[in-house]
Amino acid sequence: MELRREADFSTVATGAQPPSRLPPADVHQERPEDHRPSPRARSKAPVGLATNSPATSPPGEAALQIERLKKRPDFLAAAKARHCARGAVVAQARDRADDTPLIRIGFTCTKRIGNAVIRNRAKRRLREAARIVAPLYARPGCDYVFIARSGTAKRDWAALVDDMKSALIRLAADLSDRREQPPSEPPTPAISDGDPRS
Repeated sequence: MELRREADFSTVATGAQPPSRLPPADVHQERPEDHRPSPRARSKAPVGLATNSPATSPPGEAALQIERLKKRPDFLAAAKARHCARGAVVAQARDRADDTPLIRIGFTCTKRIGNAVIRNRAKRRLREAARIVAPLYARPGCDYVFIARSGTAKRDWAALVDDMKSALIRLAADLSDRREQPPSEPPTPAISDGDPRS
């Protein structure tokens, strides 16, 4: 079979050819020339999700701030302060006496509760309950430590939230009583009349 070179082919069409299926490059049959893309739908800003921000705080009041308690000395200081046990929660509270709107919260769970899976579940439940309850019942300027008990991981959710709420209310009452008490005066020494037997 003899191979033919490109120069041997004719450039003139030999017969009528069918029309091309593609339209010319400068014409679009489906869209008009002044077609503009529709504007993108923008997501609406969330309503009622921003809490404790300065814009949503009542006038004249500082914005409430909640942070995690992470340092061991802070946990030890809270352990020496007031505590309250309610149901499946033990709550400890320490007044920092710094007059700031900051609330610091820590969580602890010992190995007596169970294995790592149970301890993690108990701490997750305590964190979520504190997220709901602490902004309403915790006192600004205080450190709180919530300790899981043996029933924390399996306690009914509503009961667990109620346990934390009642513990915070009790601790708030104790802390307010302590703040209102006047400082104790040192005892006065006894006056002696000179008789060593007296």
